[in-house]
Amino acid sequence: MTTPIQLAEQLSATTLLRFATAGSVDDGKSTLVGRLLHDSKSVLTDQLEAVALASTNRGQEAPDLALLTDGLRAEREQGITIDVAYRYFATPRRRFILADTPGHVQYTRNMVTGASTAELAVVLVDARNGVVEQTRRHAAVAALLRVPHVVLAVNKMDLVDYAEPVFAAIAEEFTAYAASLGVPEITAIPISALAGDNVVEPSAHMDWYGGPTVLEHLETVPVSHDLTACHARFPVQYVIRPQTAEHPDYRGYAGQIAAGVFRVGETVSVLPSGRTTTIEGIDALGESVDIAWAPQSVTIRLADDIDVSRGDLLAPADDAPAITQDVEATVCHVADRPLTVGQRVLLKHTTRTVKAIVKDIPSRLTLDDLSQHPAPGQLVANDIGRVVVRTAEPLALDAYADSRRTGSFLLIDPADGTTLTAGMAGASFTAATDAAADADAAAEDAEWDF
Repeated sequence: MTTPIQLAEQLSATTLLRFATAGSVDDGKSTLVGRLLHDSKSVLTDQLEAVALASTNRGQEAPDLALLTDGLRAEREQGITIDVAYRYFATPRRRFILADTPGHVQYTRNMVTGASTAELAVVLVDARNGVVEQTRRHAAVAALLRVPHVVLAVNKMDLVDYAEPVFAAIAEEFTAYAASLGVPEITAIPISALAGDNVVEPSAHMDWYGGPTVLEHLETVPVSHDLTACHARFPVQYVIRPQTAEHPDYRGYAGQIAAGVFRVGETVSVLPSGRTTTIEGIDALGESVDIAWAPQSVTIRLADDIDVSRGDLLAPADDAPAITQDVEATVCHVADRPLTVGQRVLLKHTTRTVKAIVKDIPSRLTLDDLSQHPAPGQLVANDIGRVVVRTAEPLALDAYADSRRTGSFLLIDPADGTTLTAGMAGASFTAATDAAADADAAAEDAEWDF
């Protein structure tokens, strides 16, 4: 029998995969997730009993595995997924963080939230309906968010008599569309989440399919989120200066390494000021170390006594990001109130928050056919579009295509702190519409005129 210590050692030696499920309404996302959890023995007995009781109360003979993820009362009553449901499970080969995202059009913003940190997206398609508008929308969102791996799970194959031609036609159509968006890797798998075919165990009804099951693919897909291979970035979160008798001159800069590797003796730039210095020491877990890498939380000590505070960014002097006050980005608007041209906002990038103005909204993206609607004037909830933002202070911002962590930001309502918009700096997968002329600066409030 495996002891808790042995299990902990096994888990620490495995890799972690973050993945999200998406698809149209009633394609079976929650059922697939429930089947994954159930067949991989990742569900506790009391959870299964609660699901069985809820299913009986709804007049169902067999337990509805979708209830393992549809946790909100409204979700259970309506039989739909509303919010993003996160689940954590593990197999001997890998640990998983799973985000089950809604399928309704009005919850596109929730899909963006769930997929923003995912290395893989599972897009479900009902074999009876094929690729529909929402399927294309979710493929486009995965491409925008630079999700490196996409799995097309053609579900409900039992309702089309497990016919290979049906699967082949859907796989061909989806693969061509996703490839046109720039999705680097697409894997198609025929499944029946309700019956368990090709989810954890191979299907006895589809001997024509020789590929992996969903779980096998999740366990073996290369995890490409090695942050140590990225441009080194260290957002300063807190300045540590105890000024005690034991540490009278200690000054350290604490935070989590966002990407890359830092070494003692390395020359770094402090951004946005641009001052350069060298790393004198690195402290991790109370010990001095010579090297540290993402995503470790450390304290970095610098050789020179220069002005560094929360929100500053340390980067190698020969590999520093460009400094800018003009941010062009693709954004997903997540708030119920609209985002309008001329609106005053706060822009939060890593640990830095600055005042900003929305100077222009050049276009809104129609995800159905990837067409651009020029000059919409505003973005409403679930809209994806291009924005131009002018910040009061310079930012050290990477392109999202280069770094999902230091290329992303949030726009926040300064009045009440509500998150308005999630942004991805740089170009999207489509050609951005030319920005319109800047609004008249004389009409702006002096406090926000910059």
